[in-house]
Amino acid sequence: MKTELLRVENITKHFSLGRGKGVVRAVDDVSFTMHHGETIGVVGESGCGKSTLARVILRLITATSGKVWLDGVDLAGLTPKSLRIRRQQMQMIFQDAYASLDSRQKIGRIIAEPLVVHGIGNKADRRRRVNELLEMVGLERDAASRYPHEFSGGQRQRIGIARAIALEPDLVIADEPVSALDVSIQSQVLNLLVRLREKLSLSYIFISHDLAVVEHLCTRIIVMYLGQIVETTDTDRLFQHPSHPYTKALLSAIPRPDVNRRGQARTILKGDIPNPENPPAGCRFHTRCPSVMPICKTTIPTRINLNGLDAPHLVSCHLYP
Repeated sequence: MKTELLRVENITKHFSLGRGKGVVRAVDDVSFTMHHGETIGVVGESGCGKSTLARVILRLITATSGKVWLDGVDLAGLTPKSLRIRRQQMQMIFQDAYASLDSRQKIGRIIAEPLVVHGIGNKADRRRRVNELLEMVGLERDAASRYPHEFSGGQRQRIGIARAIALEPDLVIADEPVSALDVSIQSQVLNLLVRLREKLSLSYIFISHDLAVVEHLCTRIIVMYLGQIVETTDTDRLFQHPSHPYTKALLSAIPRPDVNRRGQARTILKGDIPNPENPPAGCRFHTRCPSVMPICKTTIPTRINLNGLDAPHLVSCHLYP
């Protein structure tokens, strides 16, 4: 039985707009757990709080309330020194690979930086490790002596991945790592992430707005809407039995070559995501939901398990009593 790696409990993150101007409710009361070796996809439209959640988990920003445990350690209770040591276990791959790489530094130094920060090895050791990492992500060793602008977008993302795995972390959070790449390059990077997961026994949280992408990589999916989780279950069950109206709408938008789906009606959501400064009362999705009922406008739905404890399928929706 796999052991628990991460526990996120009632995480909330509000950003103040200034004195007397209210707050943006980026993440509201999010809870989930993940085990060693698991890959969890976090999906939803832009602005639903996915990236904010990732940064709170890694303690790049501080939660307004809630707790995060990594291997049983409360990250919020760590001193700066203890947190730095713990960061060896958790790393991040950023969406914009170019912006996340220092344009003034050569690739070898960029990849070696985590090793330097944590005092791992001498110069020769770090040089050997950089060469190993470049080979691992499919780049030539001479890449170490070049600058970020000399590489394509896909190659820069491979460099970002090499830096993220340099310390052999347990958890890697990938924030939209392929959304800025061409479709053919996306596939190559996704396959690389799968190979590295198997080779290094990594656990991923993979953030995306594209369910077709997370289907390829993830064992379980969390669907977020306006800062909250609306549905979560294993990947196969989510695609076969989507239950929340928002999840159904996301799935219906995926282009499929399956001839059996031709002619099926797509669920087109009306309007945009409401303002997170003033989210709707009751169910936050009710302003766009094709199945809205009067109770949805006034009462927050409780989370219901549709599939038992062995393989839970959790949905927050009044359609399920």
